[in-house]
Amino acid sequence: MSSDYPITGFYFRLTFPLELGLLDTSFKEVSGMAMEMGIEEIAEGGENRFKHRVPTGAKYQNLVLKRGLTTSVSALSLWCEATLAGGLSSTIIKQTVIVSLMDENSLPIKNWSFVNAWPVKWEFSPLNSMNNEIVIETLELTYDYSLVL
Repeated sequence: MSSDYPITGFYFRLTFPLELGLLDTSFKEVSGMAMEMGIEEIAEGGENRFKHRVPTGAKYQNLVLKRGLTTSVSALSLWCEATLAGGLSSTIIKQTVIVSLMDENSLPIKNWSFVNAWPVKWEFSPLNSMNNEIVIETLELTYDYSLVL
């Protein structure tokens, strides 16, 4: 009998190898881990019954990270602020982001690497005096390509 059960997705770790040293951060949610093949439709001359569909290359969604806001200033926050506030007048520092799915012994069982990532959006959940909710920080990253390690 096989013990190869489906993997649960609640225990994961994100690693950002920033210049300040390896940065390991906690997030409550990671989404956008998707890739698809782009397709172009080409009509054949004289044949109107169908169109040829040819691949155009891989397309990736933005990686969306969510976590509770804390009072500490992290290297990750400084990187986001420098990239987004710098606009086009400063160099964008790209990083490799590694998402590791962990087992019950805190060992990685699956890894995804997002190469040349940089922040394109940084937002915070609304502040509402009628709610007693944790403020959620959302970071959206774009990247060149991803690898399953």
